[in-house]
Order: sequence, then C-alpha cells, then structure tokens
Amino acid sequence: MSLPRLNIQPARLPLKKPVLVVVVDTEEEFDWSKPFDRNSRGTASVPAQDRAHAVFDRYGIVPTYVMNHPVATSPAAVRYFRGLVDQGRAHFGTHCHPWVTPPHDETVSLLNSFHGNLPPELEAAKIEATTDAIAQAFGSSPRIFKAGRYGVGPHTFEVIKRLGYTVDCSFVPCTSYAAEGGPNFHGSPSAPFFTDEQHSLLEVPLTNGCSGALAAVGEHIPSVFDGTLARAFRLPAMLSRTGLLERSRLSPEGFDAASQTRLLDAQVRQGVKVFTLSYHSPSLEPGYTPYVRNAADLSLFLDRLDQVFRHFQDRLGGEFSTLADIERLARHPVVPA
Repeated sequence: MSLPRLNIQPARLPLKKPVLVVVVDTEEEFDWSKPFDRNSRGTASVPAQDRAHAVFDRYGIVPTYVMNHPVATSPAAVRYFRGLVDQGRAHFGTHCHPWVTPPHDETVSLLNSFHGNLPPELEAAKIEATTDAIAQAFGSSPRIFKAGRYGVGPHTFEVIKRLGYTVDCSFVPCTSYAAEGGPNFHGSPSAPFFTDEQHSLLEVPLTNGCSGALAAVGEHIPSVFDGTLARAFRLPAMLSRTGLLERSRLSPEGFDAASQTRLLDAQVRQGVKVFTLSYHSPSLEPGYTPYVRNAADLSLFLDRLDQVFRHFQDRLGGEFSTLADIERLARHPVVPA
C-alpha cells in the first residue's frame, strides 16, 4: 500500500525545550489473537482510563483520545470522555477501525484492516461515519486524526482534509507494515511536518526509532528490522541484546522504561524536540490486550508511564504539551521569551 502523496514542508517549531504529547488509541476490546470481528464492539474498559490519569495528573499531562466508531457511539463511553474534556483533562480526535465502522461493504480481512487499502469511496464513508459520530457526541467536529493500524493509504489525506482535519498522527518512522499489506514508513521524517505547500495538514509522527552504537545503520537500512531474513533469524532481538542496535517505540506496550528512556536520550542528542507517546485504551483493563494480562502487568504498565515521564521531565528538562498546542505553534511560530 502506498502512502499519500506528500510535499513535505518541515514545521517551524522554535522550542527551547523538548516537548512530549500523549495520544491514546481509544477503541473497542477484541481478541488480538483471533481474526477481526465486526461484532466485537465492547467498550467496558473505558472507565479504566482513570488509572492512567492518576499518573497524568501528577505531571499535568492532557492526553488526546483518538476515538473510533464503537467508542463514539457508546453513550457510557461518551459520558466518560465528555467529563474529561469538560474538565480540561483531555482532548479528542478520530481513529478508524474499518471492520467495526459502517458501511460494512468490504470483506473483513487482514488486508482490509488497513483502511487505506479500501476503495476510496468506502474508506471515505467510514471516516465520515466516525467523524459524524464524534461531532455529535462532543458538539464540535474533531480536528485530529490517526489511522487505525496506522493504515494511511494514497487517498486518506484527501479525505481527512476535506472533512476539516488539520492534524494527523498516523506515521510511524523507521517501520514497515508492508508484510501485512500495510504502509511502509521507512524514510519518513521523525519531526512534525506539513504534508503540502498550503500547510493544510500537519503530521506529528509517533516516536519510534533507533538507539545504540549502530543507530545510523538501523535508520538507513530498513532490512535490518523488517527484512524477511532479519525476521526469520530474529536479528532485531539479537542486536538489541548486544546493545549495538535497538529499535524502540515511545509506548508502555511491549517496551520497558529503560528502552524508552534510551530512545528519548538518543533522539534528544540528535536534536529531536517533539515526542509522541502512544498506547491502546483497553490496556488499562487487564485481559483485553497482550500487553496487560493481569494485575501485575497493569502495575508494570503504569510504572513505565511514570518512569518515562519522570525521566523526560527531570533528566531531560522536557515539558508536556498537546497536539493542539503543537499545531498552534507550527502555524504561528513565536520564539519563547
């Protein structure tokens, strides 16, 4: 699947300190080990977000919940998130899982789980359905978009720009989902950028990259991580154990605090200023994702959040921000006093 056509315009962000934003993929619960199922629309894990907010509130973090159709059409879930938004403790945006989003005109499959693979009219209809549901739930139209499974395709940006979105956060640098039929993000920027000359859409990528003595190799030779032979011989795991090369993501899901802080340290040394941490909302309730199966996993998950935020604030001198604030600064750059 090809990415949208881009005319990359680096965003001017006169930041004196690094900033970190939190984006939560806010979605239904489903069994990750089984095929995608249109009937899996439960949102019982939504109130468990209070557990993460106990950490967020210590650092003054205001996360952005990018919500999909099952969440936006659940009265209980909407009440919960409306409460957070009204208190100024959260922002909202849009996320799209095509298999649980009407119209249901496609075959449910791995390939079609990336909505960028759908016929353009069907992809547009699903994004429109979710956008309308969120606008009705919150009384205003969402402006932030994140593709489900990072599945942006050649027509996705055309659709979201037409619907009034001004920020996207779907890109995952140094990563390819091509083996599953998804997009290949290798070579895409890690820093925020506008996707066209008109600056109509700002892309704020997820923080994902390399650390270690061979970090430059990992950044420029994608086959080290995503090549068929590399996967077959578990080369990424071997390199990570040696400390020579590690690909990490800023996420408590599958990445311990040490690997995340190594990534932060490496990217700050490279001059990166904007960081995005992300995870899936059902991970806050044990049993719904592979990352949190029991109470011990949940405790570890929350501790990872706290350790990463503390390291970013106390060791790196960073500050916490939101996608909305990053966009305002990118569109109206003002050098801090």
